[in-house]
Amino acid sequence: MASKLVVIIVFILDLIAVGLAIAAEQRRSVVKVVTDNEKTYEYCVYGTDIATSYGAGVFLLHCISQVLIMSASRCFCCGKSLNPSGSRACALILFLICWVFFLVAEVCLLAASIRNAYHTKYRKMWNIDNPPSCEVIRKGVFAAGAAFALFTAIVSQFYYVCYSRARDASQNPSYLTMSYFSQKAMFLGIKSWRLMYKKMQLQSL
Repeated sequence: MASKLVVIIVFILDLIAVGLAIAAEQRRSVVKVVTDNEKTYEYCVYGTDIATSYGAGVFLLHCISQVLIMSASRCFCCGKSLNPSGSRACALILFLICWVFFLVAEVCLLAASIRNAYHTKYRKMWNIDNPPSCEVIRKGVFAAGAAFALFTAIVSQFYYVCYSRARDASQNPSYLTMSYFSQKAMFLGIKSWRLMYKKMQLQSL
């Protein structure tokens, strides 16, 4: 059975991570070009860098959440082998999808945090022909990280539940099979008892 504590902790971490990623998208750096009083050069003035801190926080929380899920499930392949079943096949598929979503989310968050922290200081000095632009992060990169973090959270929860079912089915005997054989044995026992009882009646006559 899936551990409720692991499910709750992972859910809280993922919820905080998605919230921070959305906040990072809304608070990403904006820039404006300013010219000095003597009009000698232009430089870039950036807004707050808090989105970088949010992105780093999401990156760490997302990693911790993934580590907890994979530790609880022994990364699917490091624990005892699971018996072939529908839950095992479903867990394997969700395991692969979970890792794909996780890696995409981490790449988006890491790239967005680095780009948001990068600032171009001077843009144009002494009539340079091709001045550098004021670099800012593109809109939607943090949002993409938030979306894939949310997908990872959903898929990882389903993966852990399916893995727990497959593990329980491997560790414990099938109750359906036991019930079938017990009912069959009971039926045969009652049938033999009836035959014996009828035989005793015939002998008494």
